[in-house]
Amino acid sequence: MRKISLLLLVFSLGLSAQNSQVPLSMDTGELNDMKVEVLDDGAYSFYTTGKDPYIFTKAISGELSGDNNRLSFEYFCPTGVDFIEVHFYPEREGVKPKIVRDVGSTEGWVEFKIDLSEELKKWGKKGDYLRLDFGAAPALNIQIRDLVLRPQTAREKELEAKKEIQKKQEALLEKNLVSYLNKEYQCSISNVLVTDDKVQIEGKVANTGNLFLAEISPYEHATELDNFEFMVPVESEKEKFKISVDRTIQRHGFDQDRVLSKWMIVQKKGEDYLPVSHARYADSIVPKYNYSFVKPSTKKGLGGYSANRQAPISDLDDLGITSATVNIWVTHFFRSGPSPENMPFEYMGKTYYVDKKQVENYDKTLLTTAARDIEVSAILLVDKASKAKDPEIGRILQHPDCDPAGIYSMPNLTTPEGVQYYAAVLDFLADRYSRPDNKYGRIHHYIVHNEVDAGWVWTNAGDKTALVFMDLYHKSMRMSHNIARKYNPNSKVFISLTHYWNWTSNPKFYHSKELLEQLLQFSKKEGDFEWAIAHHPYPESLREPKTWLDKKVSFDFDTQLITFKNTEVLDAWVKQPEVLFRGKTKRLVYLSENGTNSPTYSEQDLREQAAGMAYAMKKIKYLDGIDGFQYHNWQDNRKEGGLRIGLRRFPDDDENPGGIKPVWKVYQAFGTDQEDEVYDQYKDMIGIKSWEEIRHKGPIEKKN
Repeated sequence: MRKISLLLLVFSLGLSAQNSQVPLSMDTGELNDMKVEVLDDGAYSFYTTGKDPYIFTKAISGELSGDNNRLSFEYFCPTGVDFIEVHFYPEREGVKPKIVRDVGSTEGWVEFKIDLSEELKKWGKKGDYLRLDFGAAPALNIQIRDLVLRPQTAREKELEAKKEIQKKQEALLEKNLVSYLNKEYQCSISNVLVTDDKVQIEGKVANTGNLFLAEISPYEHATELDNFEFMVPVESEKEKFKISVDRTIQRHGFDQDRVLSKWMIVQKKGEDYLPVSHARYADSIVPKYNYSFVKPSTKKGLGGYSANRQAPISDLDDLGITSATVNIWVTHFFRSGPSPENMPFEYMGKTYYVDKKQVENYDKTLLTTAARDIEVSAILLVDKASKAKDPEIGRILQHPDCDPAGIYSMPNLTTPEGVQYYAAVLDFLADRYSRPDNKYGRIHHYIVHNEVDAGWVWTNAGDKTALVFMDLYHKSMRMSHNIARKYNPNSKVFISLTHYWNWTSNPKFYHSKELLEQLLQFSKKEGDFEWAIAHHPYPESLREPKTWLDKKVSFDFDTQLITFKNTEVLDAWVKQPEVLFRGKTKRLVYLSENGTNSPTYSEQDLREQAAGMAYAMKKIKYLDGIDGFQYHNWQDNRKEGGLRIGLRRFPDDDENPGGIKPVWKVYQAFGTDQEDEVYDQYKDMIGIKSWEEIRHKGPIEKKN
């Protein structure tokens, strides 16, 4: 992470109502050690040129209300900023600069806010102004927009009010989870089979008496319960047991599908029931259809595909695409009630609704891939309630601890209602897009949310420890897996991760390696399931395509990052015996979102982008632990903070709208007779004479 001295802004509008937002604008003529560009959407793009970068704001035109005590803006900065320092002018006794450290990296537009309550006691008169310092690092690029002074929102007040008690509750949950995952029990559940109408649970017990088989729903914490919604006695006189229960049960106003439940042996002690085994999810589910697993014929895929984009669908054929990811925003099409625009569907005896037009758009996309036998992994995304198309659906599905700073939310799996609605929409997708006739297209696999190690940005559930977060995320993975397996016995769920492996530039992010180790631990204790990895090994800096220059990489399992330069680490990690599914099968690994950037459309930048991709593809070509590569982005996107990662130019580019870039030809040539002819022209730029020079062939182990 870098330091950046950030500047500030000014009020461009006069003071209005007492509790209204006060927009701020930059004085682009009052800055130091930085360049500034005002973008078409009103955002500011700053590039630091020295070690003391700052900018001033214009003077405010009226006296501030004390309620406007949140300095708020959205920012885009893939490298992060060590600190932002706010200076208050004119200088007054008792008003010191405000420093906020560790402004983390983000590859999406994220809100950042600074509490100025104390400073507004003496600052905020007509004519006052600010200076923002963004650290002390040259060559840093950050974009900000929507800079305002505003009151604290009702949602922020709600989260703040419950913060202390929630932290205590989560500290206890963390302690209990650690104990549970590390404990060895005498009793165990060995197999859970889900048939069309029954759930069959098998296990073994010690002859201790007062034993019961207990059911745990996704909205419950197994470690926090001393009483259970459903229990059935277990005969402890026999070492082994087999119990069969109905698959469906009526609870909380819903018919619940027990395919989502896990099962635990508990012992009654006094009035409490205490665990004497680990819980176990379904091991196998009798599917509606019997599909065989067909691996794509090549590693070459496309990320974020949609038939509704401006790029030509013929690229699927011209590039030789065999796999794709498709973003599915469940809160874009899920609806809470009937209307002429909505289509009903049934789940567990209840009618739910989806938006016809939105679903037809997904059909259109998935029919184009199905027609070409392209394997599709759907990326499941849940909008915050404030962004959901239907406010009621947003309320139900947003995690109760989701902070407004996040782009997307963790689904709400804390209530029976949240679980039932989330299950319903997952079932709709799996049912519609698993049909043998491909009437609406096909979804093969599910990527569960986006970049969950950067969950604060992409899967927000509030400020949680890695283990408490993984406990939540693991439930979402299990739900997605079990519902998909109702229809397709080879459908897989992927954990989505950034290139941060054993380090992060954002204090609110987790380490990918730690999350994977925790997921392995949950799988070992609660029954393994065939999860896979969707990794995003971008170059160290998303803005720098010359990935061979990456510094925060090493060829060991404790490397800070996994980028194109050291993808051999991920290849080796997934082949470890303790990582294999049930100790036998290598898990799928897709590099499901990655590309190289062209900072501009100059000939040099375009060649460097192409060289970076040639380097990456020559790496993964020989790594049999890497099963697929989905290039992101198909075309440059104006909403990606100035990045130009696409295979094609911006659709509205003045010179060549949507035109193919040299990287398009590099990607097209991969795996064809033209590969060496196209790739070899970039060897001099990389500084090699043979492609063999970029391959790491030594051992990959832990540092210690």
